[in-house]
Amino acid sequence: MISFTTDYGLSDGFVAACHGVLARLAPQARVLDITHLIPPGDVRRGAAILAQTVPSLPRGVHLAVVDPGVGTARRPIAIATADGSFLVGPDNGLLVPAALALGGVATAVALTNRSWFAPQVSHTFHGRDIFAPVAARLSEGAALLDAGEEITDWVTLPQPYVEQTPGRLVAEVQTVDHFGNVQLAATAAALSRIPAHVAVNGAPALHTTTFGNANPNALVLLADSAGYAAVAVNGGNAAERLTLSPGDRVTITY
Repeated sequence: MISFTTDYGLSDGFVAACHGVLARLAPQARVLDITHLIPPGDVRRGAAILAQTVPSLPRGVHLAVVDPGVGTARRPIAIATADGSFLVGPDNGLLVPAALALGGVATAVALTNRSWFAPQVSHTFHGRDIFAPVAARLSEGAALLDAGEEITDWVTLPQPYVEQTPGRLVAEVQTVDHFGNVQLAATAAALSRIPAHVAVNGAPALHTTTFGNANPNALVLLADSAGYAAVAVNGGNAAERLTLSPGDRVTITY
């Protein structure tokens, strides 16, 4: 299996071009699209979605491209994880949280073997010309160390802000999903001693286990399916209600 995650969108031919490369080079592989609607260039959002999705997928090759530095000195890399999967993409922090979710980095290489690339490599489309061909070769059983030079200095993203003190939790917004639910960087464990009635950025909220335990349109604090603290509105959009975007900070008082 090859999973595929990008910020390419669905209105152009970029995704199809990469699918075409995979189909030509690894015709037996099943390709599973995670999403191609990562906000353009949002490496942190791509990393979070990838890391929260790959544990549910079969062991395989995870191709991910959110690459605002395409064509620059940033390296193309591939990672073998402790569970036997591979991650392929840019060395900008995108892949590392997913590697950790799959048991950690076993081996990582900078992709320097140009015989694994397309015959001509565009400066602006490494997804098609480098990453997809490498993902296809790995899915066909090629050895990772044949792809390039082993590295130990891969890029990691800065840790998001989380601070918990008696009566107060401050956490950075990690993602906002399709429903407007706001995932915080604090894990669900941070909610263990928080009472039922709280305030989120000054607005009254109910700390509970699921949306429907609150009244319609009420603000809810809960643990989401990925194991993070989250803010939601029962039947509504918490991001719009509280005017929140990824990177903002949320203060929960109790």
